[in-house]
Amino acid sequence: MPIVKENVAVFSGVTKIYRRRGLTSTLETTALDGLSFSLARGEITGLLGLNGAGKTTIMKLLTGLLFPTAGSISVFGLPPADIASKRRIGFLPELPYFYPYSTAASALLYYARLSGLERPVAEKRLEAVIGKVGLEKHAGKKVSEFSKGMMQRLGIAQAVIHDPDLLILDEPVSGLDPLAIHDIRTLISEFNAEGKTVFLSSHSISELEKITDRVLIMVQGRLEKTVSRQDWESARGGLEEIFVQAVKGSV
Repeated sequence: MPIVKENVAVFSGVTKIYRRRGLTSTLETTALDGLSFSLARGEITGLLGLNGAGKTTIMKLLTGLLFPTAGSISVFGLPPADIASKRRIGFLPELPYFYPYSTAASALLYYARLSGLERPVAEKRLEAVIGKVGLEKHAGKKVSEFSKGMMQRLGIAQAVIHDPDLLILDEPVSGLDPLAIHDIRTLISEFNAEGKTVFLSSHSISELEKITDRVLIMVQGRLEKTVSRQDWESARGGLEEIFVQAVKGSV
């Protein structure tokens, strides 16, 4: 009998429409159209699609930063905006921002306290996390001195400082050099090995092939295809060919 994994997040028929007022009318853009999928506990799930496919909208809905126009979303059985679910989520936006004159340590301590950790616990987590992401030698540096790779490490540290169960990572290796990409990939795998569920988007098909268990292919706000590791490992051309065919076949 197959083992059924528990779902940590569920989208059910989710539609998201952005509305913008023009001079004489309201302009509507459908970002997501009746989207349904789930994230299984302990898995690394990838999100793949062209620009405008709805990837960032999905992540903002999961974190409670946006609300659906129709349909429902649950995270750990609760609405994403519920504080109890937020405390179990770690989020890395595509372009993480930190106050440029703060140090890495002070920025992380701030986010730890913001996430509800008492100061002694926050300081203990800070010591562990800053070493985990390889920033121990840079803890006292101002954020304004950080390279792109160091900023991504700091962003990931911010996402895990409160020890969440679900990591949501929007383009975690965007703009990084090959060594930094390798290091970030290793970090993600290590967090997953510790029991964290990971949901990440990326334009790098090869990175998703290396690290994920499943990939959701989005086309114009719709879930076009769900692909398992077994699917792309047995397919000629791998995940790239599956993606190209899915996109071309839907246009």
